[in-house]
Amino acid sequence: MADDGFLGEIKIPKFNIPGAPAGAVKGIIALLVLLVLVISSCFTIEPEEVGVVLRLGKFQRNAEPGLHFRLPLGIERVTKVPIQRQLKEEFGFQTVSGGVRRERSQYSSRGREAESNMLTGDLNAAVVEWVVQYRIVDPYKYLFRVRNVRTTLRDMSEAVMRGVIGDRTVNEVLTVGRQEVAALVEVELQALCEQYENGIKIDQVVLQDVNPPDAVKASFNEVNQAQQEREKLINEAQSEYNRVIPRARGEAQQTIREAEGYALERVNTARGDSARFVAVYREYRVAPAVTRTRIYLETMSEIMPKITKKTIIDADMKGIVPFFNLDPRESGKGGGN
Repeated sequence: MADDGFLGEIKIPKFNIPGAPAGAVKGIIALLVLLVLVISSCFTIEPEEVGVVLRLGKFQRNAEPGLHFRLPLGIERVTKVPIQRQLKEEFGFQTVSGGVRRERSQYSSRGREAESNMLTGDLNAAVVEWVVQYRIVDPYKYLFRVRNVRTTLRDMSEAVMRGVIGDRTVNEVLTVGRQEVAALVEVELQALCEQYENGIKIDQVVLQDVNPPDAVKASFNEVNQAQQEREKLINEAQSEYNRVIPRARGEAQQTIREAEGYALERVNTARGDSARFVAVYREYRVAPAVTRTRIYLETMSEIMPKITKKTIIDADMKGIVPFFNLDPRESGKGGGN
């Protein structure tokens, strides 16, 4: 039997089933062949996948999630690409067993030391472990633009990470610069993916762990402890400075304000007394006798209440000595006559 000369001649073997007619055997064989053709023609695409259909090795179409049919006998082949699934590549370590929480997962760095050992910009060594999370956004480019996409992506990630780490000091990489390093690697790696047209979208780059090499870890920890102690002493001194200096400045400002208030009060009092004296002088010039009398009365009204013993006599009286008590024992007693 021939199929347009393409498949060549297919010979159906003869089966001898005792007691069965020859037509029934041929029918069963034909049914089996038809069943195989139908089964090989059907394929299913999962919701998070897309199927890339190749006809004789040439791209034909994309198959969306669901049930689809293809030409049987290897004429059309389907490659399933998980475009909705987030994939990841681990560098410097590998996950042995995953847990719900990160601290419950188990990791191993055996065989990954070469890709995690890096040299910083200040010629120090650091062990950098990181994760690249990505998605496939173009199945056609992912399958046909780059050969060995996963290996190429790992090489690209390692090259970018080494370049970024090599531009920074070891303190930046180990402490405050980790977030900046991860963000910059993500941007540069995405630019490389677009340049290579590998159909990959970088979702996130996470620095899993950054440590000094084991050989110098103890010394590095001592240096960090010394730096932390120094920062602690600096912060304590700054706190004491912030407590004492503002208080001293406040007290100085308070003293200055009190002195300024006292000076202003004295000046205003002096100006008031001067203005009062000028006013009295003007009134005195208008009526000298009246003014003298008024000043005399005002002065006496201020002085008289302060005198404890008073003797009032007639202005025409002669010899006032008998009216004074000259006994020293009675000199401290008050009273008035």
